Amino acid sequence: LVRILTEPKNALVKQYQKLFGYDNIELVIEDDALIKIAGEAIKRKTGARGLRGIIEDVLMETMYSVPSLENAKKVVVTADCIENKKAPVVYDESGAVIE
Repeated sequence: LVRILTEPKNALVKQYQKLFGYDNIELVIEDDALIKIAGEAIKRKTGARGLRGIIEDVLMETMYSVPSLENAKKVVVTADCIENKKAPVVYDESGAVIE
């Protein structure tokens, strides 16, 4: 499932990176987070079909709020975001975390 998320030409991770890229924001989904996403799909018994829903649950709020932040440059999804439903970490151009 991790390979499905990352390897194909139109992989989900690449699609979301492109969407964030339209606002000049880099999206990083850590390897641990990819494993947690795959594990969640297995736990829900949805397989590859459920991957998009899991990613959307994590990124939906961020997709709409981050473009309005003037200095946001990078969004990082960690395993904690998947496990504990925490918001992704947003960084500005200097690398400082934006609350």
